Amino acid sequence: MKALITGASSGIGLEMARYLASMHYELILVARNKEKLESIQESLPTKTTIVVADLSNEQKVKELYVLAKREEIDVLINNAGFGDFGYFTETDLNRELEMIDTNVKAVHILTKLVLRDMEKRNTGYILNVASSAAFQPGPLMATYYATKSYVYQLTEALYYEQKKKKTNVHLSVLCPGPVDTNFNNVAGVHFQMKPLSSSYVAKYAIDKMLKKKMLIIPGFTMKCAKFFGRFVSDKAMLRMTYRVQKRKTK
Repeated sequence: MKALITGASSGIGLEMARYLASMHYELILVARNKEKLESIQESLPTKTTIVVADLSNEQKVKELYVLAKREEIDVLINNAGFGDFGYFTETDLNRELEMIDTNVKAVHILTKLVLRDMEKRNTGYILNVASSAAFQPGPLMATYYATKSYVYQLTEALYYEQKKKKTNVHLSVLCPGPVDTNFNNVAGVHFQMKPLSSSYVAKYAIDKMLKKKMLIIPGFTMKCAKFFGRFVSDKAMLRMTYRVQKRKTK
């Protein structure tokens, strides 16, 4: 069995690699940091190929797909992504476009091309990493929330398409709340809620994926938030989300 994981040099991606390695999966790990990838490669007990690539670059994404096709991967995990913080009129446009390319465009390309191959073989798993941010608009992190909403909506639609086609290909979307990763440092915020450990989230997500769960939400708190959110008006949700985001800077 072979798995390809993007954003595999730290956080959830790294822990997913470790967990899949313990299950004897061969791994293809993708990230921008060569030194970290090489260190991880040496530490894992299974055959591991590393790919240094910036997935905001469309050509690099397509080159990665060529490798995935050649290796006939059984599992694709689109985990690479990042966020930014601030009022929309004040955040950097180039960084936001890079975010859209990484969080949306790369996920879209890899999911589409790999899914076609899996469908032909009638087997495979795709796990796209979104966020609890996917469930509502996010003032002060508007672009990030929008990118994760795209991933969430796309994955659930494709899950249903495969179900209607009666294939053995399964898609899952992971929507965690705060997780103890390097995300908040990159985005320039810190969480008020106690984050879940990345190792717990990684194991939970993969276990649920292999059980063919469509929507994966680790942690009781976030499950409750998702459930009760349907009873809150859009404007009330905006107010609550803004207050949550604002507190991240304190």
